[in-house]
Amino acid sequence: MKVLIFGATGMVGQGVLRECLRDPGVTEVVALVRRPSLPAHPKLREVVHGDFFDYRAVEADLAGLDACFFCLGVSSAGLSEAEYRRLTFGLTLAAAGTLAHLNPSLTFVYVSGAGTDSTERGRTMWARVKGETENALRHLPFKAVYLFRPGLIQPLHGIRSRTGWYQAAYTLMKPALPLLRRLFPNSILTTEALGRAMLRAARDGASKAVLEAADLIALGASPGPAGAP
Repeated sequence: MKVLIFGATGMVGQGVLRECLRDPGVTEVVALVRRPSLPAHPKLREVVHGDFFDYRAVEADLAGLDACFFCLGVSSAGLSEAEYRRLTFGLTLAAAGTLAHLNPSLTFVYVSGAGTDSTERGRTMWARVKGETENALRHLPFKAVYLFRPGLIQPLHGIRSRTGWYQAAYTLMKPALPLLRRLFPNSILTTEALGRAMLRAARDGASKAVLEAADLIALGASPGPAGAP
């Protein structure tokens, strides 16, 4: 399986990148990045590209893919609805539209968020925009589209968030996270389980298109392919 990752340097992207590189069923990982920064690995190919709204210059690098894990995202804090929509809906659909044209048999996995508003009419701005983005993705001619809505995510294996206040919050909560996971086993994911859930959805499919935290935990806990480390 040949996969593409958007956001491979972010916390969620680092998690799925790690699982992809460890999985013997993944033959190549293409990471689309604005600047080279990832550790070298025999299966990893970084494609440096500056404009995430226009992919004409790198179409050859985006062909022949089996799956895309779209892990890019921005906080809505301090942004107008128009700007947040441009960086969420606009950026995501620019990438997805190109991939749907080049790879109609591709499975697209979009990391959305808990509380996303599928009606697009709620009072919370970010939830409306995420809902609009999810709904538009489901209309593209992919083999399958899976919409992941994780809640709290525990980073493992040295993975850190690039968003300063997110990382500060994770650092403060770190001592309590193991206890919280025991108290709320269907609510808190790890980066490892989320990465495995993405791979499982891409390889084997999932029972529904929209997957909440409990669904993702169950999917990420499922046994991987024979021989996986």
